[in-house]
Amino acid sequence: MKNLVGFILLFLSTFTKPLYGEVKIGIVLDFTGPIMSLTPAMATSADLAFKEASVSGSFLNGETIKTIKADTKCVNSADASKSTDKIITQGIVAIVGSVCPKITEEILINSAIPNKIIMISPAATSPRLTNFDNYGYFFRTVPSDLRDGQILADITKDKKIKSVAITYTNDYYGKSLYEAYKSAVEAYDIKITAIIPHEDGKTDYSSETSYLASAGGDALAVIGYQDKGGKGVIQASLDSGAFDMFILSDQMIGQSLVDTFGKSLEKSIGFKHGSTEKGASLFTKIANKNNVDSFDPFTNESYDAAALLVLSMQAAYSTDGSIFKDSILEIANSPGTKIYPGEIKKGLELLSDGKKINYEGATGVTLLNNGDAKGSFLEVRVKGNKFKTIKQR
Repeated sequence: MKNLVGFILLFLSTFTKPLYGEVKIGIVLDFTGPIMSLTPAMATSADLAFKEASVSGSFLNGETIKTIKADTKCVNSADASKSTDKIITQGIVAIVGSVCPKITEEILINSAIPNKIIMISPAATSPRLTNFDNYGYFFRTVPSDLRDGQILADITKDKKIKSVAITYTNDYYGKSLYEAYKSAVEAYDIKITAIIPHEDGKTDYSSETSYLASAGGDALAVIGYQDKGGKGVIQASLDSGAFDMFILSDQMIGQSLVDTFGKSLEKSIGFKHGSTEKGASLFTKIANKNNVDSFDPFTNESYDAAALLVLSMQAAYSTDGSIFKDSILEIANSPGTKIYPGEIKKGLELLSDGKKINYEGATGVTLLNNGDAKGSFLEVRVKGNKFKTIKQR
């Protein structure tokens, strides 16, 4: 019935001017702070999907999309809400974001839910968000840290590592992923020789490295940020000769790390979210044309988050979050015609005709009933001064 109503409305609107004018959507990311090196590519990737919808001429009877950015900084929750509230007053109807767990929760509680604004996060991995009472206003295109920790442990085991030291960034992301990794590693009977958190923003990590080195281990698992403390721990480890093999979490994977350490990382291994399927290769082509490195963390997920928003609005023929939130699971999962990167116009037109779609996107999107992504993962290593994919997990 809902599709029929949407089709009738769309049919009638073909004889009128656009109903909504310019549709405003927020991109709420940490443009400054500990993960600032990741977010420009994420924002650009989301913009690529929004531009696709805008130029298609098929989005809500020819509407265009304007994105408005807000910087959450990943530091102060109250400041993040203020930044988000500022763009809400400018008329945004949905949000791509956020990233950091506490920030995401704060924005949901104080900004998004009260204003009936849908958030789709391409990078918030906190397990707390799985059972968070979000009233159907929160989804994510990235899986939780519980899955991340298991994947990192699987990689550690398959590398035949018998003992590992662990350091993690002393924030919610680091603690959450560390706990999941520790539990999964112990289940494989891999010995954990030492554990120590590290603070971001220090200039010297020799004390942490000395403690870890004194306990030994085949490798050092570094759960942190590629341009912050995680990088500092690796530098101190290489300088002292404490470790030369590193097990790297998702937010340690980036070209800037390789640019700094080069061949010194060739024994190391890690993971990032991603896929080797058809959608991933199609997004890579789009990204390359727009000077985006599709291998950067969360770029694929950001494109998918944006695409899900516009397609779900089209399915419901509404920009009202309380209405189109019910369409997101429908267009993200089977049955329906599969839609890949570069095919947003096709998806919009099929929905206009009252047909079902299954948005596969760049990451093989499958959303669970609670809004979580099932997820896909890439095992990566450094080769030829770049991170290269070994296989999909």
